[in-house]
Amino acid sequence: MAIPRQLPNAITIARIPLAVVFFVLLLLAGTFGADSLTMRWVAGALFVLAISTDWVDGYLARRYDIVSDFGKLWDPIADKLLTGAGFLGLAILGEVQWWIVILILIREWGITVHRFMIVHEHVVAAAWMGKIKTVVQAVALSWALLPLHVWVGMPVWTITTLVLMIAALVLTVASGVDYVVAQVRGRRDRA
Repeated sequence: MAIPRQLPNAITIARIPLAVVFFVLLLLAGTFGADSLTMRWVAGALFVLAISTDWVDGYLARRYDIVSDFGKLWDPIADKLLTGAGFLGLAILGEVQWWIVILILIREWGITVHRFMIVHEHVVAAAWMGKIKTVVQAVALSWALLPLHVWVGMPVWTITTLVLMIAALVLTVASGVDYVVAQVRGRRDRA
């Protein structure tokens, strides 16, 4: 079965407006307080759906051998917009501590800026540690965004959220260090 060559890239780009809609729904859910449980479920489900497309576009691109430089560059950017919206929204709502979010966002956007700075030299695809980091961030954010506390209780939900966020932070920083080391080695090898 053949698929359109641009389908993986279209799925990647679709995550960008989904991130905006998700962010607005999340903030609206936080604005309406206890009456917003349904809106919180919708926002959380939209996040889960949107972050799941990261697997879909990558799978299609590799399966049908249509990996592109555009996808290598924009896939991590779309991921960072979506996860960044999740982290930022949770911090605004007071559900995740700002220092965790700030450290994660500094690493995420620092790497993104660097990718754009060197795009004329070469396109940097996500490394294995970056992929693991994205999965852990997706799990942490999905847990925190879905109002699962109604089933597991607020203490369990709060502690689990904190543990998952710390794990996401540690992997985010570690993958950032891995990225910098790989770029320094690559630059030395090219020189």
